[in-house]
Amino acid sequence: MHHVESLDPTRGHSRGPTPLGGRALLTGTFAAATTGAVLAERRAGVELPERPHPADVATVGAATFKLSRIVTKGRGISSARAPFTELHDGTGHGEVEEAARGSGLRRAVVELVACPYCIGAWIAAAFTAGLVVAPRATRAVGAGFIAVALADVLQLADCAATDPVSDRR
Repeated sequence: MHHVESLDPTRGHSRGPTPLGGRALLTGTFAAATTGAVLAERRAGVELPERPHPADVATVGAATFKLSRIVTKGRGISSARAPFTELHDGTGHGEVEEAARGSGLRRAVVELVACPYCIGAWIAAAFTAGLVVAPRATRAVGAGFIAVALADVLQLADCAATDPVSDRR
């Protein structure tokens, strides 16, 4: 057994359980899906724009931010993550902090859907593909998530303005 472990190039990478094989599979899936989307668009005769419009980049960025927070930390959909995560604490403002449970590929998938930075690339890729295939619908959906993010900013500003602690300054 010790001889087999010594052949593992990832040995010593982490002290805890790290689902490197699962992460590699997800990375390969992401690369294959992205490549497949580009090839399908070419085959369908859809031309990619020479360069993205700055407003579309801003829309995709802001909408990706908000959707990734909803998917990974939203209290309202925590029931969908509950079979795969352990609740650590409510962080306030409609979000929760959770940790992944399980091992192998299951743990890698859970880490993906419990990390806004990790899932962000997948969401941004989907929005970007949407801009090529169905730009009007994608912009409308993106605008909806931007509106939610803006509402969050306003809610936080209202809380700060009415917080009794802020009156003590």
